[in-house]
Amino acid sequence: MPIAAVSTANIHYESRGPDGGRPVVFVHGYAMGGSLWEPLAARLADQGFRCLTPTWPLGAHPEPLHPGAPSDLPAVARTVAELLDALDLRDVVLVGNDTGGLVSQLVAVHHPERLGALVLTSCDAFEHFPPPVLRPFVLASRSRATFRAAVWPLRLAAVRRRAFGGLAHTDIDALTAAWVRPALADPGVVEDLRRLTASLDAATSIEVGHRLGEITLPTLIAWSADDVFFPLDDAHRLARVIPRARLEVVEGARTFSMLDRPDHLAGLVAGVAA
Repeated sequence: MPIAAVSTANIHYESRGPDGGRPVVFVHGYAMGGSLWEPLAARLADQGFRCLTPTWPLGAHPEPLHPGAPSDLPAVARTVAELLDALDLRDVVLVGNDTGGLVSQLVAVHHPERLGALVLTSCDAFEHFPPPVLRPFVLASRSRATFRAAVWPLRLAAVRRRAFGGLAHTDIDALTAAWVRPALADPGVVEDLRRLTASLDAATSIEVGHRLGEITLPTLIAWSADDVFFPLDDAHRLARVIPRARLEVVEGARTFSMLDRPDHLAGLVAGVAA
């Protein structure tokens, strides 16, 4: 797996498709990894796009952040921008989901120089952040001991299914088991995740929400019809405030439309990318 060195971390990523294809870079959510995007990336790579699926420092990263590196969502957005610089990617189609959709909004507002288009699948937006499902972890993040106690049960499949199961119609336990492994095994990674969790604040999403009108990129809002975490009203709001946005509702999908409806989502992303 290739590794790109940036100021905060070593970012592990997969790359698919021709080197000369238009780059599509994916941003996953909280306690997830780049493997989330594999079905979608494979389909887009077959169409000639260069697809990069990094695992960002959002809790499933395989090695800890560098000592002293910040661990909050604006810092993750800067890390995304640094990776695009490090790999000299231009005219990038940035695709975000879940917490990664909020990170993508931050990149589009604060670091748009290398972007050519934006895709937001079901994700955090406006005042609806952090989502209620994370509240126990936010409370536990006040101390290292309580946070580790909150994370430790994720070693059990039944607990993972309660935490992640509502994100897809398909069975994703093999993915989630791999995502939680670094935080269960590496004290540095779980501490990164604790600090990230403690930093989650609605002010982040509200402040960037006030600036979404500054995004001039062609933008696709691809929202899942069956989503139980992210309200469709937010998709309509995003489509109204981002000047060049259009909304597509993905039927038959929960939050992870890239797993539930990869062929359909690939067609939508390829449309805005082309």
